[in-house]
Formats: sequence, C-alpha cells, structure tokens
Amino acid sequence: MPARDEKNAPGQPDRRLPAYQERARFYNRDTGAFQPYRRAVVDALPIGPGDVVLDVGCGTGLCCGLLRDKVGAQGGVVGIEESSEMLAVAQQEASHGGWRNVSLMRSAAEDAEITEPADAALFCAVHDILQSPQAVRNIVGSLRPGAWVAAGGGKWASRLMVPVNVCLRTMHGPYVRSFDGFDRPWRHLEQVTEDVRVRELGGGCGYIMTGRVPSREGRPASQEPSGGGLDAL
Repeated sequence: MPARDEKNAPGQPDRRLPAYQERARFYNRDTGAFQPYRRAVVDALPIGPGDVVLDVGCGTGLCCGLLRDKVGAQGGVVGIEESSEMLAVAQQEASHGGWRNVSLMRSAAEDAEITEPADAALFCAVHDILQSPQAVRNIVGSLRPGAWVAAGGGKWASRLMVPVNVCLRTMHGPYVRSFDGFDRPWRHLEQVTEDVRVRELGGGCGYIMTGRVPSREGRPASQEPSGGGLDAL
C-alpha cells in the first residue's frame, strides 16, 4: 500500500487528536449529550431483522448497540474503526453487552475489506471520513445494489449566523481534523447514491442524509440537485 500523509490525507483520522487517543476512554461521557442525535441517525436508516450493516468509523460503539436492536439476532453489525484506543472501548462494550453479532474491524475506511456485500451503511459523526472520496467509494462498493446509507453530523449554519458557527467550530473542533466541506458534508456520498434526501436539524447546525446504492450500473438517476434536497425540521 502506498504511504499516505497522515497529517493531510482527508478522511484518515488524525492520530494526534486527543479525543481519539488518550481521551478515548472518556469519549462516551464527553459526547453523551449527543446520543439522542445518534439515535435519530440510526432511526433514519431503513434496516430490519436479518440485515447486515456497516458502522463506518464506529468509534467506541455508541451506535453499534442501536443498530443491533434493529437488525436483531439474525442480523449483524460490522464496526469499522481506525483508532485502536477507540476500538478497545468498543470491544469492551461489545463484550459486556454480549453483542455476539457485532464484529469490530480495525481499519481505515479507505482500506476496509468487506468479504460479503452488506445491506446498509451508517456514517454517524464521521466528517473526516465523509470528506474522503476513496473512503466513500470503498464503503459504497461494499454494499449490495439498492442498499441504504445514512449519514449525520454537524454542519455550518447560515453564513449570517456567525456567532452560531463560532460555537460550532468550538464544539466540533476536538473531533474534526478539517472543516473542509462542513457546509455540505454529504457531498461525496450523494455522488454515488440515489434517492437522496437531506434533513437539516437544529436550525441548520446538523443534518441527516439518506440515500440508496444504485440498483444498476452508472450514475445515480434520481439524485437531488446540488443546491436542493434539504428538508428543515
């Protein structure tokens, strides 16, 4: 594999971010207030019993249990996470919770090798991964035709809301290596999916995007225009 610049490669979690290293054991506590939002993103993903879903950038596993509840004992959850510290916490959660149908993989999203096509993928609070076209293509290429994807996280509010955006930068700064694409974080994912819908949350400070992998080869046919597809809550 060609060497990559860990400092600048988009989508690759920066190992220098304390939130994903020495503070990994505190991540659940530090971000616990956002668990209802994670649940909303998971709820937006149309999956059911027996499905296999990829939890991309699963971190400490905060969405794994929610996904497991939806796919049931006959389904499965594959958590993909590059940070060994974050993955260690997720493994503890899986062990304590008896999540036998949850498997955890240490890998960058760009390099994750999924042996069987999955039924869905979740991108929850993984802005840096979503800004990597290579990561997005690799994950979407690991899904079956017609599979659903859901993504959610923070985004810039209106440019006129300067104080709000200053607060957003402070809030997300510990967890986001680069704010490139923060105005439309789903921009790469929408290029490889169809039936794209985006809902803005919190007055435009967050979003939930859903879409489907095309059921046929070629460019997605029912993509929303680049400036549209937003339904404010």
